[in-house]
Amino acid sequence: MARILVVDDDRSTRHLLRLQLRSAGFEVDVAADGATALRKMRRKPFEIVLLDVWMPGMDGLELLARLRAETSPVKVVVMTADDTPETLLRAVKAQAYRFITKPVEPRALLDLIRSALAAPPAPRPIEVLSALPNWVELVVPCDREAAERIQDFMARLDTDLPEDVRARVGQAFRELLMNAIEWGGRLNPEQTVRISYLRARRMLLYRIADPGKGFSFEGLAHSALSNPEDQPFQHALVREEKGLRPGGFGLLMTRAIVDELLFNEKHNEVVFIKYLD
Repeated sequence: MARILVVDDDRSTRHLLRLQLRSAGFEVDVAADGATALRKMRRKPFEIVLLDVWMPGMDGLELLARLRAETSPVKVVVMTADDTPETLLRAVKAQAYRFITKPVEPRALLDLIRSALAAPPAPRPIEVLSALPNWVELVVPCDREAAERIQDFMARLDTDLPEDVRARVGQAFRELLMNAIEWGGRLNPEQTVRISYLRARRMLLYRIADPGKGFSFEGLAHSALSNPEDQPFQHALVREEKGLRPGGFGLLMTRAIVDELLFNEKHNEVVFIKYLD
């Protein structure tokens, strides 16, 4: 039975989460502040910590930093109504596993916990090189689980943008990130991709660099970009012959979504720009 620690200074939140998690079959303990939580974690291990950010004394982000130095690895899910980029990036820098917004929806929380428990320990953490709200740089292992986590974090940086713009940017980022991890990094978690995010007043820019040898557009017979005009699904036959998963529309869709899509000479680095005017 997995052990979960709920750390929140709100008594009703602690009580509600304990009831919900126990009814789902988990062993649950609670703490009202960071210092109490740290003492409990020194006495016995927990698989998951649900951690509020703003608490008296030692706040959640300070506790998160202490956990990395003092205890065995544990997956920490940060819970807060404060989803500003500054708070989010502090959580990422302190190696929070996931981030969930209050008020917490029970089914979403249970799905997240079960996903976290099923995921293997990461061979290397997500590394934060810059955590400014307008300039973020990350180094991410080349595995799907890390990619899903970082997509969730990055999607929360642009909460001030219209929903349709956020959705298009998120789709473009996901397609290019998965290409970098799957094709450039060959899904080898010992390899990494480097992600840069720059937010200016009138534009949004992402840069993704992967460790691969690159590619040429002439060699992308498995991509929809290579389809003749009169054969829009020719690439699907190529993918079937090569034993590749269905798809191949990623770059084509990304070109339609963003305003600028630029590759370096080797095609192992890509930049996309979305203008906000």
